[in-house]
This record gives sequence, structure tokens and C-alpha cells, in this order.
Amino acid sequence: MNLDERTPVVVGVGQAAERIDDPAYRAMSPVELAAAAASAALADCGADVGSAAAAVDTVAGVRQFEISGPVASAVLGRSNNYPRSVAKRVGAKPARAILEIVGGQGPQHLISELAAEIAAGRSQVALIFGSDATSTLRHFAKAERKPDFTETVDGDLEDRGHGIEKLISRYTVIHGLTSAPIQYGLLENARRASTGLGPSEYRRAMAELFAPFTKIAASNPFAAAPVERTVDELITVTEANRMIAEPYPRLMVARDQVNQGAAALLMSVGAARSLGVPEENWVYLHGHVDLEEQPLLERPDLGHSPSAVMAVREALGMAGIGVDDVATFDLYSCFPVPVFNICDGLGIAPDDPRGLTLTGGLPFFGGAGNNYSMHAVAETVAQMRSMPGQFGLVGANGGILSKYSVGVYSTAPVEWKADRNAELQARVADWPTQAVTESADGRGTVETYTVRRDDGRPTGIIIGKLDDGSRFLSTTEDDELLALLIDGDPLGRTVRVRSFDYGNRCFIN
Repeated sequence: MNLDERTPVVVGVGQAAERIDDPAYRAMSPVELAAAAASAALADCGADVGSAAAAVDTVAGVRQFEISGPVASAVLGRSNNYPRSVAKRVGAKPARAILEIVGGQGPQHLISELAAEIAAGRSQVALIFGSDATSTLRHFAKAERKPDFTETVDGDLEDRGHGIEKLISRYTVIHGLTSAPIQYGLLENARRASTGLGPSEYRRAMAELFAPFTKIAASNPFAAAPVERTVDELITVTEANRMIAEPYPRLMVARDQVNQGAAALLMSVGAARSLGVPEENWVYLHGHVDLEEQPLLERPDLGHSPSAVMAVREALGMAGIGVDDVATFDLYSCFPVPVFNICDGLGIAPDDPRGLTLTGGLPFFGGAGNNYSMHAVAETVAQMRSMPGQFGLVGANGGILSKYSVGVYSTAPVEWKADRNAELQARVADWPTQAVTESADGRGTVETYTVRRDDGRPTGIIIGKLDDGSRFLSTTEDDELLALLIDGDPLGRTVRVRSFDYGNRCFIN
């Protein structure tokens, strides 16, 4: 195939990890983990490493957890310019350095974005990476002697900010929607409402989805928790598998205590040829889509994200294939509901024999901050090289089922195709929305719920519908209602809600 010299290809991928209990553990910083992964990606391309590094004109870093929010704290210090710190370690001197916004969609989004820059002739070689050392940070946080990860490097930085403005509001914060398990617990129970399953039946369905993931993680050398688990182990609540927020025991929650890094190296076909990258290492992006969902409380169906399904369908359409033609999947799995969402929308069985993860999933492989899907891309690229002409799909989720980025990969040569993201996003903007009443008084019906446990004290969080059809958000510490939330099934139950200056409160009607 006579390809345009500007056609982008993924030519190298790399991963790095260490566990505190490893004999060779050395407390690598986020910069060191990312640099190790980036070095592996440069070596993986098959060209001279020094020449490949010198050719890098763009670097992009995925934001770590410790710098992902306005109150986040880098307790062991940090680089003033994470992308350039990593670039310096691998011998790259890029003209452009990017620090991406918060969200698990970031790795795939950056790959799609910088592939488009290469196709437009504005870049030749781009190196994308991310890392998190949250396990190390927690290990040393209160220690008297601790490493210092502070460093200062010169150079411009395109810092895109946190980008969380659309994900939080005063209304959601005062009602306790301040952590991922709480937010996703609401979505998970909303999906349960659509299945007709009771709490225990649904918990088993979640475990049946995730148990095969643990087998993949157990054989992955980069996994943070490489232990195979049974369905019963996942659903049985114990001291070690305590409830985090209904309906999630700890083992079904993304594992944020990791020390992991991953990277991808992109080149134009022309640059790959001139640097001597073997063509068998080239992997093409056949489909690529980035979409955002409606604001959380305005979604008519809290248990699903139709924009994510649309993104996957569009990416498959760009690639000219159907879902049955996909050889490998890695679907973002911070909790079960993002995986179920794609399965529901595309008719994929939760026990599809192809499997739904290549890494082992976020609760078991590890939820490496915003960078998890870079590991998914690395595994997919490796798989595609071993399965020439087959297709691998990566689905990357961000926010509260808020953003979805999709990549379809294959070694089959293909010209670059421009995306239709703006057109598709305009369709999402035209979808019907749910009316919301912020100060709610009167009778309502429970639409979904979860329970948060701060220092062991339970607080119920309820999303419901008032008699006028508008949606409200409320908390409760009412003993009778809490008992129903924890040990019963409140979906569809009638409650009484009252508004106060500090938020809405619910009671048994």
C-alpha cells in the first residue's frame, strides 16, 4: 500500500511497575516510572534508541492523581514540568510539551490527538506517557525519612489545567458526591434498577463479570494485585473486603495504590522509515473517537452512557468492521458499570470468550490514576503485532461516565481518517435532558442510591424523582431509611424530602 508519508503509526510501547514488597523495590518517583516506560517504548520501536529520542518533537504527559485536583498534594515533592522531566531522562528535547487534563480518557485521547497532528504535518515523532506512584506516596507519607521527588527543569509547558469544572458543582459536593466509588455506586444501582435484579443477585453479576479479569491480572507482570479471585471471594464482605460504598466491596473498586508507568511512541510513516523502524512494528489507528456525555444529573438514564456506545460504534465504523470482527477488547473497568454499559449497548456478552480486558482491569491490574488506558494500549499493540491483520479495541472512560475515548488498532496498513467528533457531539447536545430541582420539598421516589462511610459512620445518598417528574439529590442519616439502603432494596420506594440551606434531606415517607 502506497501510504502518505504523514500517516501516523504507533511504533513503540512500554510499561514499568514496582511493588513495595518487591525485593528490588527502590521507591521510583512518578517521573522515574514514566521515564522507564518511555525508555521501553523507544527501545520497542526497533530503531536506534538515541536517534529515536532525538527525533521526538512533542511529548505529552498524563496528569498524575497527586496533581489532579485543586486540593491534591504531592507529599513527596514533584517536578515543576513533568513532561520535560521525563523527556530529559530519555534524551529527548521536544519543541512542545503538554500536560493533559484529568480523566481516564486522557491516554487514548492524546494518542488520537497527536496522531492527527502528525497526519497534518505539524509533528513527526510524539512520545506520550503517564505514571502514578500512589503506593509509594502513601508508604512514605508519614515516615520520618522519605525520598524527595522535587525537581526543576526549564522549558515551556502547555498545561491544560485540571478540567474538572464540568464534573463537580456545589450541589453535588454538599450532597457527598466527592469520590469515585460514591459517584459510580449511584450509576451502578441505577443500572441495577433496569435489570430487575435484587442487590445480592446484582452483586453476583458484578463478580461474575470481574472474576475472569483477576485471572488475566494474575499472569501480568505489571499488575499491582496479581491474585486470581473466585466469584465468592469478590462478593463476600469481610474485614479485608469491606464495603466501600453500596454496592461495592473493596475488591470491585479500582485499585489506586499502584506504582506504574506506561508510554506510547508515535511517528509518521516517513519518520519511521528514515529512522529505520521495522514495518512489522507499525500499528495503525483505524478508528478513533472522543465524546462527552450529558451532565450527570441531566441524563435521562443514570445507569447508562449512550455517548460512550456511540463512540464505540463510530470507531468501529471508521475501521470498517463490526463488533464481531474485534479480536481483543480492553474496556475501562474502574467499576463494573462502564463495562456493562458497552456490553449492553453493543450486545457483547459479559462472558464473551474473547475477554474484555488485556491487562486484568483497574481493580486487579491497577487503576494507575488517569493513565490506566496507556497500559491497555501497550497490551493491545503487543497483541496486534502477534495477530497481524486482526483488530483490537481500547475503550477509555473518564469522569463519571462523562467522557469516552476509543481506539481501534491493527497492523493492517490504512490511510489516516479524520474524526467526526464535533458532528457527533452536536447530536449528544440535542438529546432530551432530565429536569432537576435543587431545593426539593415533598414526596419523591428513589431512583438510585449509595451509602458512604466516613470513619465508619454511614450516610445515605439518594437520587430521586419528585411527583412533578423532576430529579433531586439528597442525603439521609435517618436510621430507618439507612437500614433500607444497607440491608434492603429502596429502588422505587416513596420517601419524603425536605430542603435546607445545607442541602436536601430524605426520610421514610
